[in-house]
Amino acid sequence: MPEWVAAAQVGEIADGESKLVVVNDSDVAVYNLGGEYFAIEDLCTHDGGEISTGWVDGDRAVCPRHFAEFSIRTGEALKAPAYEGVHSFPVRVREGTVEVGDDRDD
Repeated sequence: MPEWVAAAQVGEIADGESKLVVVNDSDVAVYNLGGEYFAIEDLCTHDGGEISTGWVDGDRAVCPRHFAEFSIRTGEALKAPAYEGVHSFPVRVREGTVEVGDDRDD
């Protein structure tokens, strides 16, 4: 079972925006897409940049350094120069709190 970490209150992250949180020493970007929340590792697989400092294009996170794109829903790499996806974390909402689960094996 994942360990759950409180990331934000519902409504704290505007639609189409993200918030950076730390989950067990890893930077994670939590996104709000139309009231649904998603979380992906905040580390561009192309050059190690921060994806969350870029922008959202539909359901894609665009890295600001070289414009690689990642699926906010799945973490899949969608546009070069990134070819490897990032980890997608489970997200749940409990009692008005958005929580991110760390489901990675140590």
